[in-house]
Amino acid sequence: MKQTQTRAILKRLAIGLIIILGLSAWVPLPYFVEVPGTAENLKHFVTVDGKQDNHDGAFMMTTVAVRRVTWPRLVQSFFEPGSTLVSREELMGDNNSEAYDRIQQYYMTSSQNTAIKVALDLADKPYRIDYRGVYVLSIDDESNFKEDLAIGDTIYAIDGKPFQTSEEFINYVQSKHVGDKVTVSFERDGRRQDAKEMLIKMRETGKPGIGIGLTDHTEIAMDAEVQFDTEDIGGPSAGLMFTLELYSLLTGQDLRNGQTIAGTGTIAADGSVGRIGGADKKVIAADRAGATVFFAPDDTKDPETNLTNYQEAQQSARDNQLAITVVPVNTVTEALDYLSQLKTAEQKKTEIPLAYPSLFCPAAALSTVR
Repeated sequence: MKQTQTRAILKRLAIGLIIILGLSAWVPLPYFVEVPGTAENLKHFVTVDGKQDNHDGAFMMTTVAVRRVTWPRLVQSFFEPGSTLVSREELMGDNNSEAYDRIQQYYMTSSQNTAIKVALDLADKPYRIDYRGVYVLSIDDESNFKEDLAIGDTIYAIDGKPFQTSEEFINYVQSKHVGDKVTVSFERDGRRQDAKEMLIKMRETGKPGIGIGLTDHTEIAMDAEVQFDTEDIGGPSAGLMFTLELYSLLTGQDLRNGQTIAGTGTIAADGSVGRIGGADKKVIAADRAGATVFFAPDDTKDPETNLTNYQEAQQSARDNQLAITVVPVNTVTEALDYLSQLKTAEQKKTEIPLAYPSLFCPAAALSTVR
């Protein structure tokens, strides 16, 4: 009798343990895994005056997929090419998921705006820059506005006075005293609101402030109508590829000669291309999508690896035996020059000049040509 009872108890304990282990396997851990995402044809994301790019080939933006880690996914990540485990703090900093997403959407919108400006400059077409205010990027815990403002808000006036630069806004605030009350007018999701609170003493400067991190919010006004359909994608790293796609649409030029060109890199107002994260993963995504060329920034080195994005992508292409040519760029003009030489080489069926000796070399051999 006792043996029967003991077996029944052990059986129930075993079943309970199996259930607990099964459920815990799907409980998210405080980590994320970054893996190669997708390479997206920009024909489907960008239009000018309602028209898509109709030239053969494609310009492609590349992404990194970020997945919440469970125990099964953690094990899977060890066998997935290009995967990197990161903590929640490394990925999001002090932000919650909603704030992180808002910041990423701002970076995406900002990169699109800058890409429009640079493409218009390259195409020699007129435009106007309209100032919208300052964009709220962060809010200090000590700020008296922390219950009123949210990351992603645009402040367009203070004490009823509009301003034309962030410097003008900051100077006005610093002309006040700690403890003074100011009224901030801001816009959120198309709705305008006001909030009145006291200024605090900023830790960094000792001067009065609202207690926010900010950046200028501008928009480009022009004759053409540019539309982006990137609601589910965030971050600034598609700036270079947006610029190339827009320049082709604005001028009607066929820049690709039928080839599939992928790449990554931020875009600055002067046309310079900046460093991004995950170049090693994005080149894998580009290769999987059939791209033959991958543009990568080649200026700033990561302090830990001492590698530029170009070197990271090149190393990933070599390690994963990718059949893709990784091309270093520091400006959008360099990318356009490369495409021009590529087109000429295709048309003439001759080799590219030594400025780009790696053009027809497989990615696995790129370490010998730079």
